[in-house]
Amino acid sequence: GAMRSLPYFCRGEVVKGFGRGSKQLGIPTANFSEQVVESFPSDIPTGIYYGWACVGNGDVHKMVLSIGWNPFYKNIKKSVETHIIHTFKEDFYGEILSIVITGYIRPEKNFDSVDALISAIQEDIEEAKRQLDLPEHLKLKEDNFFHLPEGKIVNNH
Repeated sequence: GAMRSLPYFCRGEVVKGFGRGSKQLGIPTANFSEQVVESFPSDIPTGIYYGWACVGNGDVHKMVLSIGWNPFYKNIKKSVETHIIHTFKEDFYGEILSIVITGYIRPEKNFDSVDALISAIQEDIEEAKRQLDLPEHLKLKEDNFFHLPEGKIVNNH
């Protein structure tokens, strides 16, 4: 099922999440608004994915994406969190995030400890980097999707 919807192109505003990613894990993630999450194809299974991401009209970076059920909402709302494999100097809440999901790494799983979770995410990141260097994934980095038309830029820094 997962592969039928991929690559999946998605764009939306970055909103504040629960702040867990950066504070507890040292792995900052960008959250999409609810409307964007609700527009995701229902046949994309939860789990960890990889692809490309671009903030505003910035550079395109490798990313890892988690699609999961948000326990906070008693599992009725999906959450989609993007970890861009790049160090940003500042938050980009309110910016437009454009992503292309190109492949699937693994299903969601529960971890016994924060350390286990962090090491799993580090492995996911390494896997994403490897996969995204393959020609079929690399070519999507240059996709026209990432070139926002002038005037679509929300906060032009």
